[in-house]
Amino acid sequence: MAKRFELAAEPRAGVGKGASRRLRREGVKVPGILYGGGDAPQAIVVDAHTLSRATEDDAFFSHILTLTMPDKASQVIARDVQLHPATGKTLHIDFQRIVEGQELTIDVPLHFLNEAECVGVKTNGGLIAHNMVEVEITCLPKDLPEAIEVDVIQLDLGGAIHLSELKLPPGVVITAFRGLSDEEKQEHDSVVVSCHTSTIEQEVEALAAAETTTVSPEVATVKEEEAKEAGEEEKEED
Repeated sequence: MAKRFELAAEPRAGVGKGASRRLRREGVKVPGILYGGGDAPQAIVVDAHTLSRATEDDAFFSHILTLTMPDKASQVIARDVQLHPATGKTLHIDFQRIVEGQELTIDVPLHFLNEAECVGVKTNGGLIAHNMVEVEITCLPKDLPEAIEVDVIQLDLGGAIHLSELKLPPGVVITAFRGLSDEEKQEHDSVVVSCHTSTIEQEVEALAAAETTTVSPEVATVKEEEAKEAGEEEKEED
């Protein structure tokens, strides 16, 4: 079942840096902007505690939200979110109105499937590396997926899955590929996930290789003495 997020908002009486700082000091309301959809931008405030709880869920940033104002409710997506560098508290948030029939561009999370059963992991002891955890897509609001699933079951050591190999729902396109030729898409075809040898195994193999090619001074001395003794014994026998 798709998650639903609803958030109450109110018009903001005071605008400007001074009014925003006052709101943040009070810690009860967070200033924001509601824009898009053919309507004029509107300064708003939302409850700080409610917003904090909602933004703890990463899905908040990839879902269409219901923003309820005193006069009406709007379908929106969260856009720019400014956080305090030390506390992580939300200082300001932008909401963009959604219009049915108009495309939107948004980041959605990637959900990786069968990592433990992956050939490179289960059979060959490799590790999965997530080069991306989300991807920017463009679609109509009705086609917006909660996430893009990436099945890595067949991924082997040294293998990778690229953007072009993602299985996208109908009506969804990768924003980075829009307007590009096939040749240009190859140039922008970034790695999404890969499988590689674990670092520990690489270190063990490197040590083993070093031991076979590099002889310690103590061992070299012993070998030299043994060779010398063997040569003297041969002379005595002659």
